Amino acid sequence: MNHLLFLNLGAGEIIIIALIVLLLFGGKKIPELMKGIGKGVKSFKEGLNEIETEIKKDVNTDEKKDAAK
Repeated sequence: MNHLLFLNLGAGEIIIIALIVLLLFGGKKIPELMKGIGKGVKSFKEGLNEIETEIKKDVNTDEKKDAAK
């Protein structure tokens, strides 16, 4: 049972999906699509890191205010 964790897709289903994508977009467009997806994921991760940094900064500021009281 060779299943991937993502949507329980097996090797056969992955190959069929890859062939359909190749037929729809052609070989020249696929690298452009993957580059766009990669940029989107990178941007998303940067956004999450910025939010995490802001939350930590706010928590540290609140702790300093509480300690000063």
